[in-house]
Amino acid sequence: MVCAAEGATLAALGAAESRPLPRRFVVAATIGNALEFYDFITYAFFAIQIGHAFFPSKTGYGSLMLSLATFGAGFVTRPLGAIVIGTYADRVGRRPAMMLSFTMMGAAIVVLALIPPYARIGIAAPILAILARMVQGFSLGGEVGPTTAYLLEAAPPKGRTLAVAWQAASQNFASALGGFVGVGLSSVMAPAALDAYGWRVAFLLGAATLPFGLWVRRGLPETLHRPQPTAKTSAARPAMALIRDHRRIIVLGLAAMSAATIGNYVFNYMVTYAQTTLHMTPGLSFLASALGNAAGVASAIYGGWLADRIGRRPLLVWPNLAYLVLVLPLYFWIIATRSALALIVGTTVLGFLTGLNGGAFFATITEALPQRIRGRVFAVVYAVSIAFFGGTTQLVVTWLIHSTGNPMSPAWYLFAATIVGQFALMRLIERTPVKTPSPALAKPSQ
Repeated sequence: MVCAAEGATLAALGAAESRPLPRRFVVAATIGNALEFYDFITYAFFAIQIGHAFFPSKTGYGSLMLSLATFGAGFVTRPLGAIVIGTYADRVGRRPAMMLSFTMMGAAIVVLALIPPYARIGIAAPILAILARMVQGFSLGGEVGPTTAYLLEAAPPKGRTLAVAWQAASQNFASALGGFVGVGLSSVMAPAALDAYGWRVAFLLGAATLPFGLWVRRGLPETLHRPQPTAKTSAARPAMALIRDHRRIIVLGLAAMSAATIGNYVFNYMVTYAQTTLHMTPGLSFLASALGNAAGVASAIYGGWLADRIGRRPLLVWPNLAYLVLVLPLYFWIIATRSALALIVGTTVLGFLTGLNGGAFFATITEALPQRIRGRVFAVVYAVSIAFFGGTTQLVVTWLIHSTGNPMSPAWYLFAATIVGQFALMRLIERTPVKTPSPALAKPSQ
């Protein structure tokens, strides 16, 4: 009788551990992720002003290129952060890894906001700015893998894509928030004030949320050792053997993520592009970017919800194909008219299409990886893609526009990357564990 009672108790505990966590924990993890991405992405929005502060040059082009190169420095350390913090997440826990990355990001953003300009401390200013960006890159490289793994492991099988979609939505939310902050600052500050210290205010607003973010993450329950209903047994396999076993999904993930990265950073470059190439006002440039990213938040959540019902494959393939068809005409319209309507509609449409497949893609890659290597491998896939293409995209686009004189250069670069991404997405195998039957739309799980 005692043994039977103990067995029942253990079974009950196991069942409790395997139940999905309350949604408030998914929201809490997402909030921390959004705050961290806000701090990192805001730099791109204020690249012109930061260039004036830290990288004085005889030409605006030279100052902007140096500023964008420093933006790129934040990507160099991402793979290292992915390996170190991702491995920490797989061995110690998702929560301590997320706490570590958030703390490092917060310290770096405060330092970056407070660095005196080149005119006051000389060469030390750009050196400190580069170091701060490298710390930011290290922390963000280790943020995405553990957070995505946490969202997947905390969710019920039928709702995993929607849960993971909050990862993509939080990045778009961070970009939208940065854009709206830019709109507010540019509307209340004169251009000289925005150039002198307005960008610092944007950074310090992000830094002000750090205590809240740490408090939110401190209360998260751990998911590393929670039973996974669809997980394959892999306890006896060495980590490197598991990585080799999953090299196909890793390679496809790298290709698709690289294409998405180019799209994301060309999109975030729109603030700079609208001002320097199209000669539009800062307020309009920030507004268009903010609205486009806000559309991405809505579409990411909707896409995750839809994928849990009809399967992930339609969401992997069709939104990206629509993006491929529309990107050149929309850019041509924006350039030909240089109107507020074209800029806002074009960025909103592209932002909406970009967000639709985020949850399906993140969930497909993450779920295909065993729990023991999930945090580090997804972090490395993400970080390597970002390091090679996120840090160089805006530099390449600026150089293409300057050397060719063709304002359509970003669109052609984006079009080529989207083709590569389309082929990779079409090769991914759907692994949805449970989905609502829908004979007209659903494809059987493989």
